[in-house]
Amino acid sequence: NLLFLLRYWKRSGEANALAMVKRTLDAMRRGGIYDQVGFGFHRYSTDAEWLVPHFEKMLYDQAMLMLAYTEAFQATGNPAYRDTALEIAAYVMRDLSSPEGGFYSAEDADSEGEEGKFYVWTMAELRAVLGAEADEFARIFGARDGGNFSDEASGEETGSNILHLARPLPEVARDAGVSEDELRTRLEAARARLLAARSARVRPHLDDKVLTDWNGLMMAALARCGRALDRPELVERAATAAAFVQKRLMRDATLLHRYRDGEAAISGMLDDYAFLTWGLVELYAATFDTHYLATALGLARAMDERFRDPESGSYFMTAHDGEPLLVRPREVYDGAVPSGNSVAMATMATLARMTGDMAWDEKARGIGRAYAKQIAASPMAHTYALVGADFLLGPTVELVIAGRPGATDVAAMRREIDARFLPHLVTVFRPAEGAGAIAKIAPFVAAQNPENGLATAFLCRNFACELPITDPAELGRRLDAARR
Repeated sequence: NLLFLLRYWKRSGEANALAMVKRTLDAMRRGGIYDQVGFGFHRYSTDAEWLVPHFEKMLYDQAMLMLAYTEAFQATGNPAYRDTALEIAAYVMRDLSSPEGGFYSAEDADSEGEEGKFYVWTMAELRAVLGAEADEFARIFGARDGGNFSDEASGEETGSNILHLARPLPEVARDAGVSEDELRTRLEAARARLLAARSARVRPHLDDKVLTDWNGLMMAALARCGRALDRPELVERAATAAAFVQKRLMRDATLLHRYRDGEAAISGMLDDYAFLTWGLVELYAATFDTHYLATALGLARAMDERFRDPESGSYFMTAHDGEPLLVRPREVYDGAVPSGNSVAMATMATLARMTGDMAWDEKARGIGRAYAKQIAASPMAHTYALVGADFLLGPTVELVIAGRPGATDVAAMRREIDARFLPHLVTVFRPAEGAGAIAKIAPFVAAQNPENGLATAFLCRNFACELPITDPAELGRRLDAARR
């Protein structure tokens, strides 16, 4: 929903769409649905104030919300969104990362037989850890002696507290007569002490399955976040996950769904192919490593061959050569995660613009046509399909950067691109030398050469390119003009 609203705001200029995104992201980050001590989001809220969550943490929620906060930062420049995206990444890398390189699926809600016990605090526990600083911390994070939430069944006070920010920190700092930076420094020191103390508790059970589709989502999120926020370590972590999936869950262009305890099993389904393709496309955009784009194309071809319904143009959830079923389901409903059809539509449309092969564009449009009536009847249930439709509607821009891999002038060009929210732009890198690999995949870049040995950008529409740009600031101005 939030990713679509950002695109709708971008297309229409409708201020209320952006306001909806900001209000939601602000409230979620301050609420009990967010782990204020260890970071990351719980599965959902059980009340209207975002205070009392179901305490389970899912990998896919972290991925989708990392994307939403990253794009919101690009759109608004609000540093709180940047910080939240990075905090989610920190949680995932700390607590949901397999030593082999993949990402685990979830952490349960319960520990010692009680939901949320790992996460809540009594005032006595806060005072034991924070000492004289506990009362200030409690005021800011809504904790009190009787607890701040009641037992759902009995209505009695629990004595425990779910930490949350009742008010934005800038307001708290202003009322306290201190700078926001000073307040944040004090709170961060207290948070670190609480995290260390909490780490000694009995942890919730870790669901240590590594699922191909959810790993694809997290790869996409980390690659996008790392690129947008200039955090190469996040891109590197996404690349490590990609290497793990390719080693353990990929057999040529055939995927398996689940890995655990050294065993890979279960034939891959549509979501596995679609989400992993998305993750690899984002990794290419973050690294310009042609291997990721080539692998993404191979997976997309396998998905098209094994899952496509030639009558409707949409994709079945199971492969043609999979286990026989009475009914082969097809789905475009976007629930807690986007549907495989929605992600396939958006990713195939992107591949068309990256490669110049408009057959992918037609396949993406085929999905849209197959479900157009269903989407129109219930648009809120299909918002990632609408993300794909928004890209297909265009106008899109293909940006080719020609230069030396790893050069500082190429990096300067990239910063101009990555700092902006440009949902209708794709970027392809054309190395100054040895361009054969990318030219084979995207022939339209073959003629785009660096000017006078400088990194050079070419803005193209429908693969017809404007005059070359060698000044990063000029590229920024042209990008701003192109998106109006």
